[in-house]
Amino acid sequence: MEKSADGKHRIVARRRMPAPREIVYDAWIDPQGLREWMCPGDVISAEATLDVRVGGSFRITMKSETKVHEHVGTYQVVDRPSKLVFTWSGLENPAEITLVTVDFIAHGDESDLVITHERFTDPAVAQRYEMGWGTIAKKFAEHLGKAASKL
Repeated sequence: MEKSADGKHRIVARRRMPAPREIVYDAWIDPQGLREWMCPGDVISAEATLDVRVGGSFRITMKSETKVHEHVGTYQVVDRPSKLVFTWSGLENPAEITLVTVDFIAHGDESDLVITHERFTDPAVAQRYEMGWGTIAKKFAEHLGKAASKL
């Protein structure tokens, strides 16, 4: 976790993906596939409505055995296949609006996924998201691996 000049916190999660970045990008914005991998912590299922265009919005609902976590945001940058930037707010704390940048970096038949989440005011929340995005990246890589093995 890093602290920016304005006193807010930023986390970065990185993972090598077993597919070219075009495939990784398209899988990231697929609401059906997202159900399998957007599941950090005790989350057992996720649903998403995505309007992937600059100014478009999304809603992601993550469900655990005991709780529902809803997140909303607006796409700021949509640059296929290299980058997505969007605001992120949990409905439990809608006044805390953070920013997520997802970079898709080409490495031949593979790619690197770099998730930068910034503007956290509470370091404990940033730390939870750091673990959450790490878990999501791992599950996303597994999801891509399964998809590739079916080809």
